[in-house]
Amino acid sequence: MSMRRTVLLGSAGWVIAISLLYGGLNLGLFDRSARRERRGAAPFRVGFIPVTCHLTCPVTHFINEQLVGDGLFEPIRFSGWPELKETFLASDLEATFILAPLAMSLREQGVPIKIVYLGHRDGTTMMVRNDSTIQRIEDLRGRKIAVPNRFSNQCLIIFKALRERGMSIRDVTLLEMPPPDMPAALFSRSVDAVISGEPFMAQSEMDGYGRVLFMTKDVWPNFISCVLAVPERVIQTRRAEVQRLVEGIAKSGKWLDRSMTHRMQAAEFAGRQYYHQDPKLLRFVLSKPPDRVKYTHLSLVRKDFEEIEALGKEADILRGTAHFEEYTDTSFVPDEAIIPPYDWEGSP
Repeated sequence: MSMRRTVLLGSAGWVIAISLLYGGLNLGLFDRSARRERRGAAPFRVGFIPVTCHLTCPVTHFINEQLVGDGLFEPIRFSGWPELKETFLASDLEATFILAPLAMSLREQGVPIKIVYLGHRDGTTMMVRNDSTIQRIEDLRGRKIAVPNRFSNQCLIIFKALRERGMSIRDVTLLEMPPPDMPAALFSRSVDAVISGEPFMAQSEMDGYGRVLFMTKDVWPNFISCVLAVPERVIQTRRAEVQRLVEGIAKSGKWLDRSMTHRMQAAEFAGRQYYHQDPKLLRFVLSKPPDRVKYTHLSLVRKDFEEIEALGKEADILRGTAHFEEYTDTSFVPDEAIIPPYDWEGSP
């Protein structure tokens, strides 16, 4: 090969390499989410786990399909938090329901995300076996408790409940476990107690071996477990779609809390089509008692998050370096009262 040809090929290679580097860093050529956006018909993917904290995700999608034939977004189901988190961080989701302390921790780590709305209020239960000697929170001393994630508010509930009774988180053993696995772990006595978002806690109650030790409304009224989080890049480039998503979640929450009929309808279509669960589990948890999970008043309230901040720092799961203005965007629902519930009375 001649020197001239070698030089030309080498120069061409450098030009291609520099162009690809520029495209990757500045144009998002290698970012799958960015590629979808450039195509114009990019799906708006929203991550969720089949728990009642995330029920407004399938409800919004289903009702919009019935009303206008368009679900507004593409719901993506995950079985556990690690998979959902990694997919979100890989820019393969435009939005996701996620644990509140986990979203706050990601912001502390420099991940550019914003919490734009809540998933629900209350909706978490601690279960023990029917034949357990655990009758009070104080009886948890020395016991093994399954929690969904170190960065879950369920950990903070335990921390708060123990502290208020003069105990420490060191008085118990916490084991991270996917919520779907918790009923079996309680049944087999692998753990002494389980705590997670519904409906998995209700499974042990329905099957006759589980007993409620406490609900969050008894220990932490207006408890927040999960939030709706969106990358700042998506807010900047697809704000109108984020707005429609948030308003849809708000409408769904009000629709769910409007009547027990609506809750039972949601249990049917969400259980069968989105959660891949027997609807009787959702029917149980959405009705016994009716305020076990609440889907209204889901706007972002500073004092609620500041309480999570304080508890998270005290429990050593948050550093306390990110604050309300940094990890939230309240502009999508300036006045929740003006958003009506969905006007849909059909049956699934």
